[in-house]
Amino acid sequence: MPKGSTLLFSKKPVAEIEAEASDTGHPMKRVLGPFHLTALGVGAIIGVGIFVLTGQAAAQYAGPAIVISFLISGTASAFAGLCYAEFASTMPVAGSAYTYAYATLGELLAWIIGWDLMLEYLFAASTVAVGWSGYVTSFFKDFGIVIPGHLSAAPFNYTFEKGWEFTGAFINLPAVLIVSFITTLLVLGIRGSARFNNVIVVLKVFVLFLFIGFGIAYIRPENWTPFIPENTGRFGQYGISGIIRGAGVVFLAYIGFDAVTTAGQESRNPQRDMPIGILGSLSICAFLYILVALVLTGLVKYDRLLVPDPMSVAIDAAGPTLLWLRPLISGGAVAALTSVILVMLLGQSRILYRMAEDGLLPSKLAKIHPRYRTPYLATILTGCFAAIIAGILPVGILGELVSIGTLLAFTIVCLGILVLRKTHPQLPRPFKTPFVPIVPVLGALFSVFQMLYLPEGTWLRLVIWMGIGLIIYFSYSRRHSVVRQQMGRREKERTNLSRQT
Repeated sequence: MPKGSTLLFSKKPVAEIEAEASDTGHPMKRVLGPFHLTALGVGAIIGVGIFVLTGQAAAQYAGPAIVISFLISGTASAFAGLCYAEFASTMPVAGSAYTYAYATLGELLAWIIGWDLMLEYLFAASTVAVGWSGYVTSFFKDFGIVIPGHLSAAPFNYTFEKGWEFTGAFINLPAVLIVSFITTLLVLGIRGSARFNNVIVVLKVFVLFLFIGFGIAYIRPENWTPFIPENTGRFGQYGISGIIRGAGVVFLAYIGFDAVTTAGQESRNPQRDMPIGILGSLSICAFLYILVALVLTGLVKYDRLLVPDPMSVAIDAAGPTLLWLRPLISGGAVAALTSVILVMLLGQSRILYRMAEDGLLPSKLAKIHPRYRTPYLATILTGCFAAIIAGILPVGILGELVSIGTLLAFTIVCLGILVLRKTHPQLPRPFKTPFVPIVPVLGALFSVFQMLYLPEGTWLRLVIWMGIGLIIYFSYSRRHSVVRQQMGRREKERTNLSRQT
């Protein structure tokens, strides 16, 4: 038998993954085209980042130069996106970075990245559900419908000064309800879920174009002066350092494009369409972010944008003629967050499904519904955990966990491209990451740099989360691993053959 240390880094053969990708008899429906996949990416990316983060980053760090911050962070995201695109076209199966790591870096690292991706998808769905609850509560309040505070907030809160404390609330019920609704939709079928997401994406992009198109006429150029505010004497507060810090903050606004890769086995022509979905959604969102940032800081002075609803503040500053846009902006924010929840829950359930197929999680999670052709048990489990987390935890803790989980995934994917080019140089690649090794190295370095600037408490929670994951791996997953069992059988056959000869 191979040594245990060797088995820990056993790799899933790329040829086997390719065979799974081309299996026409696979139980999941291949119904997604390039528009659906691009819409999934846009649905995942456009959310809190554009409706909230743009104004706050401008107010605190970069001023009108937040536009440059978006260019920098968009370029950095593109490095990771180009690496994801090559992997997605080469190994177009469910599982995203988990599958890529399994083929290039070995089982243990694949488990680590799969477990880590839960921080991105599961906790991102919960984070956005909490934000969705806040917008919906505010929206209803404008029409005289008040949702009680003890039913619309987390029972726990965390601050650096006081630590954990009770808020007096019972549960964030709107957050729980939206997660439950989306989970049901995903169980009922990928085609219906994709159509629902398409409608929402069209709606929120339309709202953003309304804001841009009508807001341009009310821009006051003096609000862009100075375009790069003078540094206050502290790193990150305006000036060049403020642009850099702003880029780090708004980098989180681009998170989500990698969720496209989790739908590889439900794409009609994944080798062609997956790169289109990844890079297309990134390009669309970067374009919208830059335009919104220009209009936003042109309508109102940047120092007034440190609010939960900066776009509404900008509309107010334009005067009464644009007040009709306020409810549309609120509706667009609700729609934006709804589609993010859908794509995050979709991505998480497909990763659980993939890990279960490989034996690293209980095989029941790989069951496909006989009628709806979806991994329904993985979807229901994901929805239950996301609903519980959204119902009881504060948004700050959740958001930090999402950030560090995503950046770790980006790092491993970028490094994985370098390994795959070395170990499988002749592998057919419908899409190739350009300028290797420059692009993968820059993508990995930028991701690690961002991780280093996250709070210490976030690192501690990551270590605890990974510790739990390793306990599960060594107590269950490695004993049930399909790849390890196959390697063991092959080694046994070779041993028996050598004895016979």
